[in-house]
Amino acid sequence: MNAPENPSPTTTFALIPPAASTPWYWHLVADELRERGHGVITVDLPCADDSAGLEAYADIAAQTIGDARDVVIVAQSLGAYTGTLIADRVNAQLLILLTPMIPLPGESPGDWWENTGYAQARQEQAARLGWAPEQDDDPQNVFFHELSDHTVEEVTAHAVGQSGHPFQDPLPLETWPNTPTRVLICRDDRFFPVDFLRKLTRERLQIDPDEMGGGHPVALSRPVELADKLEGIWRK
Repeated sequence: MNAPENPSPTTTFALIPPAASTPWYWHLVADELRERGHGVITVDLPCADDSAGLEAYADIAAQTIGDARDVVIVAQSLGAYTGTLIADRVNAQLLILLTPMIPLPGESPGDWWENTGYAQARQEQAARLGWAPEQDDDPQNVFFHELSDHTVEEVTAHAVGQSGHPFQDPLPLETWPNTPTRVLICRDDRFFPVDFLRKLTRERLQIDPDEMGGGHPVALSRPVELADKLEGIWRK
């Protein structure tokens, strides 16, 4: 699953957001990548639509990417399911899974949590950091600890509901896509603890993840650093 050689100085990044998010989530990273000469496609998934499952997400993502060639898909968190599902379909040159729910073929997002031992990982993190239960349930502590108050207000203003429908759908693939795949995780991620994602990456993809600083909403907290990492992974 090594990345391909890239003689071109620029590429097109297709950005797939995490759950309950719109293309706004990527706006800082998108601007940064465009300033560097790259093409950027931001995918708007029907998060709040209870009739839309993984297949609908994949159809919309593939239609949004359209005829773009040599695309690098960047798919975050729940978006990893959509990114994995469309990687071969759109002939992507590279799939980068960011702080991802790394799926297995046939596994639903709803089953992912128990299958991966996620709850235990969160419990171990809370014990290690000395968190009270209310701290472990506090979005400000788990998600937004790197964001300014103003950015948290913006996140809240742009938040959308997340339907549970996609969580019920098994990933409709029999094998992992042929697209070269990399994983980028964040060392300060409190939602998906870093040790948990390191282990999951090695178990499920037999590769070591790339790493950077930052919490789960890293596209908002460290957009320049994230753009640097995405470019670096693509150029390897």
